[in-house]
Amino acid sequence: RNGLNGAIEEAPEAPGMYRVRWARPAPAPLVSIVIPTRNGEPLVRQCLDSLKQTAYPAYEVILVDNGSDDPAALALFAEREAAGEIRVLRDDSPFNFSALNNNAVRSAAGEFVLLMNNDIEIVHPEWLDEMVGAATEPGVGCVGARLWYPDGRLQHGGVILVCGVAGHAHKYLPRGQHGYMGRAVLAQDFV
Repeated sequence: RNGLNGAIEEAPEAPGMYRVRWARPAPAPLVSIVIPTRNGEPLVRQCLDSLKQTAYPAYEVILVDNGSDDPAALALFAEREAAGEIRVLRDDSPFNFSALNNNAVRSAAGEFVLLMNNDIEIVHPEWLDEMVGAATEPGVGCVGARLWYPDGRLQHGGVILVCGVAGHAHKYLPRGQHGYMGRAVLAQDFV
């Protein structure tokens, strides 16, 4: 009805409710994934390994190394950069998460930028298709993902303001619960 590039299907997590399955734009716009870290070899390895299952074809990974000194981490970064999986930007300035991301974005080639923590593990191949599809909708300025704690509780289902302070919607909701009117499992606008 709105002429958006996608299809409507029933949401398996919320029977009787529907979701948009976005069509991948052609050509697929490049997404620059920025991952700041300092050391953290096991986390970064898990994150980078999980990215390999991504179905979306057009992305670059920019790893921002903020003064790593752990030999295992440095070896991992060098190995993955030599393999062409990532580009490493070294930034030894005092830690400032926003500055690290902003500096990396200046060298990003993508039409879209995705800011990712180094402890994220991708669990679904179409995750980036979902995010890019929503981001290409007219009027959308920012897209967020649903993030899970390892114990199956929801960490992040959108950012909301509560008494003027940003917080995570549906935090700690158990997996399998869809929340009020499906809001914990369906894409929605937060304004």
